[in-house]
Amino acid sequence: VNEFSENLSNYLSVKNVIPCANGTDALQIAFMALNLKPGDEIICPSWTYIATAEAAAILGIKTVFCDVDIDTFNSTADLIEPLINENTKAIIPVHLYGQSCDMFKILLLAEKYKLKIVEDNAQALGCKYKFPNGEERYTGTMGDIGTTSFYPSKNLGCYGDGGAIFTNNDELAERIRMIGNHGEKNKYNHDIIGCNSRLDSIQAEILNIKLKYLDNYNMSRKRMAYNYNLAFKDLEEIQLPKIIDASDHIFHQYTLKVKLGKRDNLRAYLDKVGIPTMIYYPIPIHKQSPYLNDQELINTEILCNEAISLPIHTEVESSSQDYIIKNVINFFN
Repeated sequence: VNEFSENLSNYLSVKNVIPCANGTDALQIAFMALNLKPGDEIICPSWTYIATAEAAAILGIKTVFCDVDIDTFNSTADLIEPLINENTKAIIPVHLYGQSCDMFKILLLAEKYKLKIVEDNAQALGCKYKFPNGEERYTGTMGDIGTTSFYPSKNLGCYGDGGAIFTNNDELAERIRMIGNHGEKNKYNHDIIGCNSRLDSIQAEILNIKLKYLDNYNMSRKRMAYNYNLAFKDLEEIQLPKIIDASDHIFHQYTLKVKLGKRDNLRAYLDKVGIPTMIYYPIPIHKQSPYLNDQELINTEILCNEAISLPIHTEVESSSQDYIIKNVINFFN
């Protein structure tokens, strides 16, 4: 575990990597490390996996949901700022599907309102973001704390559950380590309230080996995405994934928008010919029972009806992708 921590720290050029049991724990520990308390508010997108809000709710923290950009699927500073009030303590950018949020503007926003940033980087490990001055940083290393998941389907996945927390702040890192180890710094001295969240040594060894190939894995996904883009560029009913100029995209998911109400018919057609697809996420968080509210998040609700993800993986053979492409084109023709 220590070896993996050091190797990932070197890869990301971040001072501290603290492994833990899973990505949801990573978020919860991050919120605890920042001393967020019941009644405090965080802002995160509703168009993301439930864990982002769930980890806050467990601690009694209120999640205020922001809309996302209709083309990149990510939250933006312009969509976040109107939701900031005196109770807001942190912004949680989610680097969805493998692309970075526009972090330069979000960091400026956090500085303006004196807010913390916890990056949910579960889907974008290995993605780089370029600042206006030319500096490049990996997602998860730009805010106060970054979190990730090593669930098997991730770009860097282990053979079970796993997660990690990143920070360049040594004081925060020490607190994070203590929280994940029952609030303990020295054995049997429990100075703060913590939990039990550790990465298993066997999973760490698997990750140690796979980390060496992460850039190759991500490049394979980019090649698949390029092939999809080239094949679908003339299909008027499809909108291809948009990549912002400042961001790389490592394509944890290849997600299209299908217009004219044809998304569900496309999915049914592909299912008949043996091609799996996914809809991330059919019900946004602000429409889920524990978080239900009357917010109107227009872009999010459009995406619920238009977004679909096609197979993308490091081990998909070219013949399989050719079959997927042929059938998508056949549907629209």
